[in-house]
Amino acid sequence: MAAEQDLKYTAEHEWLLVEGDTATVGITSYAAEKLGDVVFVELPAEGSDVAVGRVVGEIESTKSVGELFAPVDGTVAEANQAVVDAPELVNSDPFGEGWLIKVTFSALPDGLLSFDEYKALTGE
Repeated sequence: MAAEQDLKYTAEHEWLLVEGDTATVGITSYAAEKLGDVVFVELPAEGSDVAVGRVVGEIESTKSVGELFAPVDGTVAEANQAVVDAPELVNSDPFGEGWLIKVTFSALPDGLLSFDEYKALTGE
């Protein structure tokens, strides 16, 4: 996976690795830490259309239930079955094996954050 400094971020604590017209999406280590031990992940099906800001999945932990929001408009190219089978990957490797979905998109939305902007948002 790319370095955290090379990713885009959302205010909802998701990261995006943009490669051409595909964005790999996951949640940040900050979000994973706040959630606690992740025990269940529900992701959209491959081929599903997603829209910016809409809920597309669910992440349950021992503390709470969080929602996964689509950071781009597009179509789900792949959902990470490894995370569904082993939800703890979200905690142990959020920027690597713990990625959640890959979305094919035509344009990135306004409002995505740089690494420094995201760090400022979280106070880290």
